[in-house]
Amino acid sequence: MYDVAIIGAGVVGCAVARQLSRYDLKIALMDAAHDVAMGASRANSAIVHAGYDCKPGTLMAKMNVRGNELYTKWCDELDVPLKRCGSLVLAFSDEEVEELKKLYDFGIKNGVPGMAIIDREEILKREPAVNPEVVAALWAETAGITCPYELTIACSENARANGVQIILDFKVNAIEKDDHFTVKSEDGRNVETKYIINAAGLYSDDIAKMVGDDSFDVTPRQGEYMLLDKAAGAIVSTVIFQTPTKMGKGILVSPTVDGNIFAGPTARDTSDKTDTSTTPEGIAQLNALSRKSVPELQLGKVITSFTGIRATPSTGDFIIGVSKADDHFINCAGICSPGLTSAPAIAEYVDEILRGLGVELNERYEYIANRSHIKRFVNMTEDEKKAAIENNPLYGRVICRCETITEAEIVEAIRRGANTLDGVKRRCRAGMGRCQGGFCAPRVMEILSRETGTPMEELTKFGGKSKLLTGRIKEGC
Repeated sequence: MYDVAIIGAGVVGCAVARQLSRYDLKIALMDAAHDVAMGASRANSAIVHAGYDCKPGTLMAKMNVRGNELYTKWCDELDVPLKRCGSLVLAFSDEEVEELKKLYDFGIKNGVPGMAIIDREEILKREPAVNPEVVAALWAETAGITCPYELTIACSENARANGVQIILDFKVNAIEKDDHFTVKSEDGRNVETKYIINAAGLYSDDIAKMVGDDSFDVTPRQGEYMLLDKAAGAIVSTVIFQTPTKMGKGILVSPTVDGNIFAGPTARDTSDKTDTSTTPEGIAQLNALSRKSVPELQLGKVITSFTGIRATPSTGDFIIGVSKADDHFINCAGICSPGLTSAPAIAEYVDEILRGLGVELNERYEYIANRSHIKRFVNMTEDEKKAAIENNPLYGRVICRCETITEAEIVEAIRRGANTLDGVKRRCRAGMGRCQGGFCAPRVMEILSRETGTPMEELTKFGGKSKLLTGRIKEGC
């Protein structure tokens, strides 16, 4: 019997798990996927938004601004990268300048600090590669960039260190209620709990309906991206937006915390919650609109294109609160952009909701606030590298040449829970570089097989049926 069961191990679910793990509660964190961060949290813009574009008075606005405030503390404690590089929203016409003024007014009402509308001269001084036809821009100094899957993984690791049980490959197909909930999975497993936190992302409306809550729906919205090779250069150092539309914040050009540049996302509503394919039309749109902002963007140096799917709520706002269908069921649903920024604040808000319901939240004496990332060999000084190799010879074996990832880092990723090729990649970046795993994947698979005891032909890319090999060419190989 758990006190709280969290359904969904994306950034919101993992942040809630981390927040609640500071209390004397028995907590389960569940997900249908084979790992955490397998939904929208693995494929999004990685922007820490300032909070000027959310309608004042909404939960989106409240969670965005508070989440932005919390980010420095959370990233420091969890050893997650965060760069407060600021953002620019570009205007190319008088009509778009009027839109900037509306965004600025929203920001003032939302309590966003460090904003200013700046002219062409100041824009090009900050970002010389921006289209010189720009008229004005909204500058927001508190905006930044992070790594969404690193934050999600860090929250899950910290939650697990504080006693949270993480239950994966648990696809919920029914929820029953008498004096407590019984959450049932397709494979016959059950989890019994007093309270449920519904953080199931694209499937949060389906989960809510299992307890009789049909108050909202979630529409999948696809967004395509293109990631450039580091050799394309750091052409911009700031997050570059275009003026938003009703479909979202538009195509942006942004640096990443790992030194790449990317363009995206597109925005297209769909009925398929699993379709992450890219399209020629989407890539063409990315090419045209990203170059509107940064004409010299070297799109010939794209190393990968991908599609993320965000959960668009029918209510037009985040759905966070006690369900009218059951006062022990709390929705954290319809968390689209700025969901990544809002995650720490949503976790804090859920904490307040549980207190309001009378749940005893007694601080754990042995609570661990900090978590350390796998130490990157490439970031060490020469003396540190020498010492690391002397202490662990596996640091002397570079497996991923593009990102300079050593065998020691891959082994540590596996020991922290990675048992798929993508799981290793998201924890230590092996396979994230120019060749996208073309050279290092077979060696990573050998290490995975050795460390987990899994035969090579049983290894998967991301769990389920995504096997990497079909079998051996001949016996004895």
